[in-house]
Amino acid sequence: MTVHALKEKSMPHSESHIPAHRGLMFDEALLIEQSSEGRSGVDLETLKGTKSRTGLATREAIGLPEVSEPQVVRHFTRLSQMNYSIDSGMYPLGSCTMKHNPRLNERVARLPGFANIHPLQPESTVQGALELTYTLQHWLAVLSGLPGVAMSPAAGAHGELAGMMVIRKAHEMKGNSRKIVLVPDSAHGTNPATAAMCGYTIKTIPSTKDAQVDIEALKAALNKDVAAFMLTNPNTCGMFESQVKEIADMRHKVGAYFYCDGANFNAIVGRVRPGDLGVDVMHFNLHKTFSTPHGGGGPGCGPVAVTKELTPYLPVPYVAKDGERYRLVTKAEHSVGRIKGFQGNFGMFVRALAYMMAHGADGLRQAAEDAVLNANYILSQLKDLYHVPFKGYCMHECLFTDKLQKEQGVTTMDIAKTLIEHGFHPMTVYIPLVVQGTMLIEPTESETKRTIDNFIAVMRLIAEKTAAGEGEAFHENPRSTPRRRLDEVAAAKNPKLKW
Repeated sequence: MTVHALKEKSMPHSESHIPAHRGLMFDEALLIEQSSEGRSGVDLETLKGTKSRTGLATREAIGLPEVSEPQVVRHFTRLSQMNYSIDSGMYPLGSCTMKHNPRLNERVARLPGFANIHPLQPESTVQGALELTYTLQHWLAVLSGLPGVAMSPAAGAHGELAGMMVIRKAHEMKGNSRKIVLVPDSAHGTNPATAAMCGYTIKTIPSTKDAQVDIEALKAALNKDVAAFMLTNPNTCGMFESQVKEIADMRHKVGAYFYCDGANFNAIVGRVRPGDLGVDVMHFNLHKTFSTPHGGGGPGCGPVAVTKELTPYLPVPYVAKDGERYRLVTKAEHSVGRIKGFQGNFGMFVRALAYMMAHGADGLRQAAEDAVLNANYILSQLKDLYHVPFKGYCMHECLFTDKLQKEQGVTTMDIAKTLIEHGFHPMTVYIPLVVQGTMLIEPTESETKRTIDNFIAVMRLIAEKTAAGEGEAFHENPRSTPRRRLDEVAAAKNPKLKW
């Protein structure tokens, strides 16, 4: 065997610069290469061109290393220590709501009666799972004020797709052929993408200087060719759309539907029911509001809720109750059909309902209130050093820009990378696009005042050093991470898709 020390071309600094507190043992980070002859004594070169039991030809030697169990464990442990997670620190990501995932949720999701069942089992053997799904449907309907709920969408954007498919189906059933969807410039970027996927032409509605939908521009855009208006509320500027009732009334007068992006529901759950405001369709991000893990290519979940009028068009399957028994509705005459295999991500249902039941209605409301309180606390502590584009109180996230720091040569990206150097995950940057150099900060209700104070202290330090003319050093941050600052523009323009 030959042994080579792990090195990266993208790491110009020496490995000795990496602090010990990150737990990285680079003197042990060894890549073991297997020689051309395996332990069995078989020359791997002779295997080329031979066929496996599956009938697939082997084109090249696999070259898997021979390693011991401790080496494997240490390798993946080191990788995990390089990662940043909600278990290791705060995520101030605006509009992403990276809140704590309670361990109670995980324990409940691993109960054998939930974890060891199969979606193709007879309904009589999974009554408990169906009851849980039905109960969660009910809670989501109560919290949103929208009686029809489908659980199958696999993520927020997938829920958007299901919701817009329902709206398209409703227009088709009425004999309408509307072609336009209106989307404010403060909405989440998935909104126009989803509408376009459904075949609609997108027309953008501008925001006012107060980060509200421009009502006059909205009136001018309304006509009988508009199928829907998609509103993120609270919006991506962190502000509640105070004219939402007027917006809903305007939509309905021309026969359009009102879609609400529920990604920011964590700011208003338990306090405001979107259905009471005139919303027709809304999706939920269970990971944002109800503390299930984020997707990341894995277990996402984005249920969609609709008015009674639109319930017949919901995607199947959904759970219905007949007396004391529960059943899956897999066929419905006017449904948009099945949008995902089986019934959705059931493990996420378990986690979300566990979170709801642990908190109760009053606890969910308290979580929303605390999220808004924390965001306004950060706003109050930083507004003297950072430019605030929109005056007044915010909702669950606060918005700053780099306008003041840019005068000293320090940009939003420099601030974000310096946060990494101080042990904090960066906030959301350059979103929303309605303001230049934005920094969108969302502390969530999960974080303690001490953690938030530490974050504020670092942000103030960055601003104060910048004002003192010491900001040039921020251009090289982060310095003590396994990877230094990357050329992200070049990476986006010329991605290397194969290692």
